[in-house]
Amino acid sequence: MKIVNLTKEYEGNYFVCLEDWSDEIREAGNHKEHWYRKMKDKGLCVKLAVNDEEKPVGMIQYLPIEYSFVEGSELYFILCIWVHGYKNKGVGNYQKQGIGKALIMAAEEDVKKRNVKGLVAWGVPLPVFMKASWFKKQGYVQVDKEGFFGRVLLWKPFSDDAIPPKWIEAKKDPELYHNRVTVTGFINGWCPAYNMVFERAKRASLELGDQVVFHEINTFNKEVFDEWGISDSLFINGKKVNTGPPPSYKKIKKKIAKKLKNSHSSSS
Repeated sequence: MKIVNLTKEYEGNYFVCLEDWSDEIREAGNHKEHWYRKMKDKGLCVKLAVNDEEKPVGMIQYLPIEYSFVEGSELYFILCIWVHGYKNKGVGNYQKQGIGKALIMAAEEDVKKRNVKGLVAWGVPLPVFMKASWFKKQGYVQVDKEGFFGRVLLWKPFSDDAIPPKWIEAKKDPELYHNRVTVTGFINGWCPAYNMVFERAKRASLELGDQVVFHEINTFNKEVFDEWGISDSLFINGKKVNTGPPPSYKKIKKKIAKKLKNSHSSSS
């Protein structure tokens, strides 16, 4: 196994987070590719772990924190780190072999050369993807948290004068349309898993007819993100939908249809 920088040869794998075998992830559309094309000259870094057959089995992507969904300066932010873990799909299960540690160490070495003051990551308290406990084992310290059970923000400062990052709180609620169900999708483009949710919600909204409004808010534009304080989220009639793990198209459509039925009942 070796760590390499992303090259054109591996872009297709990267755009689907190494799940090129998955038909489901193709529902995410090409948002990731468009995001990458705009970000690659703004400091975005992508490193891959490749096996002896030159196939990518792990990845890490990080960028200047100013382009992320948290508040900070002179820092780099890890959007995600992922090691392929499907036993009977694609390249197979490569987790628990030290690949994640190798990826984050390569990122730290790279970031130090860029003369920034630290590396930041986000994690969840549950034993799933982006585990906060794993980052703590790599020397990262928690500095902020979203709610009681929410995501945590962690960092590893490289300088004594580094300023800790903070979560950016939502600044306003999505607009609701009178007498219609309002589905609001905030999308940045960096994450295929969320992009898939966005596309499913958009398709379901259109299929349910004129009584459902789909409102798209593209947060790649920093001014738009600063206005809302929301990066990638789905709301139905102003209520946030849990998007991790990504709910199926059927489940999203059912949620919207239920709101539509309730609105008809209340107006009759």
